[in-house]
Amino acid sequence: MKKLLSSLALLATLLALPETRAADPAWPAADPAAMAHWQSLRFGMFIHWGPVSLTGQEIGWSRGAQTPIAVYDNLYHQFNPTNFNADEWVSIAKAAGMKYIVLTTKHHDGFCLWDTKLTDYNIMNTPLHRDVVRELATACKKQGIEFGAYYSVTDWYNQDWPVTSPGGKVKRDKSNLDAYEAYLQGQISELITNYGSLITIWNDVSAMYEQRGAATIKMVRRLQPNILINNRTGAGGDYDTPEQKIGKFQLNRPWESCMTVSAHNAWAWGGSKDGVKPLAACLNMLILGAGGDGNILLNVGPRPDGVIDPAQAGLLKQVGDWLTTHGESIYGTRGGPWKPGNHIASTRKDNVVYLHVMKSSDGKIELPALTATIQSATLLDGQPVTWQQNEGRLTIQIPAAALEPVDTIVKLTLDRQAMSLPVLSAEAEIKASASNVYQGDDNDYGPQQAFDHDKNTRWATNEGTKQAWIQADLGAVKLVSGVRIHEAEPYTNRVMQFEFQYRSGDAWRTIVSGAHLGARYAMDFNPVQAREFRLNILDATEGPTLSEIELVAKQP
Repeated sequence: MKKLLSSLALLATLLALPETRAADPAWPAADPAAMAHWQSLRFGMFIHWGPVSLTGQEIGWSRGAQTPIAVYDNLYHQFNPTNFNADEWVSIAKAAGMKYIVLTTKHHDGFCLWDTKLTDYNIMNTPLHRDVVRELATACKKQGIEFGAYYSVTDWYNQDWPVTSPGGKVKRDKSNLDAYEAYLQGQISELITNYGSLITIWNDVSAMYEQRGAATIKMVRRLQPNILINNRTGAGGDYDTPEQKIGKFQLNRPWESCMTVSAHNAWAWGGSKDGVKPLAACLNMLILGAGGDGNILLNVGPRPDGVIDPAQAGLLKQVGDWLTTHGESIYGTRGGPWKPGNHIASTRKDNVVYLHVMKSSDGKIELPALTATIQSATLLDGQPVTWQQNEGRLTIQIPAAALEPVDTIVKLTLDRQAMSLPVLSAEAEIKASASNVYQGDDNDYGPQQAFDHDKNTRWATNEGTKQAWIQADLGAVKLVSGVRIHEAEPYTNRVMQFEFQYRSGDAWRTIVSGAHLGARYAMDFNPVQAREFRLNILDATEGPTLSEIELVAKQP
């Protein structure tokens, strides 16, 4: 009863606070110094954890799906991770070269990992009876790691939220978003006031919350002016959060890709057979992330006993070992001047450009020239490389014996500040267009996603689409002798009939036709000289979704 009375009092206080309602959609801008600091860190640890780890299923999403709601909501009575050691978690993050940690203090399932006064559905009512958020925040402070709190806007447990499990697809008969907003603001206030200072509040899944998020941002800023808040509040935020894919090159808006260590892309503990991604895949995340001017938040899912699985910890240690010798090209850098491509990425700080060579058979790299004088070119260990810059091209020759398995870094020292250089494209850019884009979302599902050399992104069409086309303008006439087309997993085998064409005057002429593209369709043909090519999908079982289209092309 005392907890209930204190909760009601706190809710009443919050409802009376000025500027906590969403009447004015504007909010104070992020502190530039705080944003620059966060960007300089580049690499953080995401942690998804809770009673759900007892099942080996996904946090939140398995409620009412793999696990019945009544069972899921009572898992906390069995949750006793006595081997949880906050100092050990932070040490693993530190050994990985991570500079900050973001913990899922409350996911969509509504369970809270701290001693909240606003609900009994929290860690203090488990057999563990320890405030996990406090212990982790304290350990981070002790070891010099920044701490942030993930807090889900969506809450399928709370009766005031409009929908419930499974997957937020069940509409409640009654709900009260005003009451829920007070609850949300009360809990976020607890996190900032009792566990701060925090580097970020990381909101998630804000559908149905809409502009109410502006009030959240105002409140967060008032409680801690230098805190950052992501773009999943319902009303914007300070930085974008592409999920399970690397963000696009972007200097005008900060971003952070959240990715998983899990081989099966599980966020929470996926069981003993879950496995981990290869080291090269994790390093590529870092390289392409920094090269695109973004951060990487790499997730672990601790076991139900409170231990971060040794396979996950071991992989992270390997990442940290790489950063020990290569970290100067990641930490404190900005992306560019060359946009990341299929073979290279680049980062820069002060008067230095770091060229990350990820693919090269002989060590020879040709790129658009820099608008600066190169004073020296070496590998990170000081070994010189040969280079020549003239007639608009920069040619670099790395000794073949010096090429590294994942990333060979060339350090270019310039006669001026590297951030003064214009952005350059390492590869010829393709202008893509399409007949249809899923929900009109060009940023995440636009046609350009099929030509970005990244199989984790995709062009998608609306549900029920049976015919569609996607077109590539190469910018100049090219000689094309083949095409590789990949339907995105798990949406393969949707295309039933297609034709690959080129434009000749005002007409489209078919080069090849067929059916069932599948995970990888490859076709070589007699070379065709043209500027524009398109895939014309004549029939599909459901909205076509392609991860990549590769044209085998060269200058005529």
